[in-house]
Amino acid sequence: MSTFQTTVTAGPAEDASTIIDRWSAAYSANDHDLLVSLYAPDAILLGTTSPIISRGTDAIRKYFDMLPNSGRRNAITERHIIVLGDDAVVGTGFYTFSRAVENDTPRPSRFTMLVVRRDGRWMIAHHHSSPRPEAQP
Repeated sequence: MSTFQTTVTAGPAEDASTIIDRWSAAYSANDHDLLVSLYAPDAILLGTTSPIISRGTDAIRKYFDMLPNSGRRNAITERHIIVLGDDAVVGTGFYTFSRAVENDTPRPSRFTMLVVRRDGRWMIAHHHSSPRPEAQP
């Protein structure tokens, strides 16, 4: 009798989705270092509240300087994944930012993340986030 061992690996869609989930969890944990580590060294961030483009680790770290101990939270409410290839995936959808304080007004937003695999590691290469407009009547 022979036995076969199989290794189950996730595909690009699942791998990229995991990075997006880790981003949301790191943001909600106010873990500045983990959050920044999810971005590629040459990543571009168009932050929800920033008037500038943040490019590279130092600029992205600066954008998220307000995060530690802030009580800020993020919840993904809708997500769609588009696989561009074995090493590139686009995730897009809606998420809501909030703070763990009384009378906080949640901020519905939308996002697009280009998640790429480099040297066997999945990371965010581009992230665009902007306020979600209210539905028109």
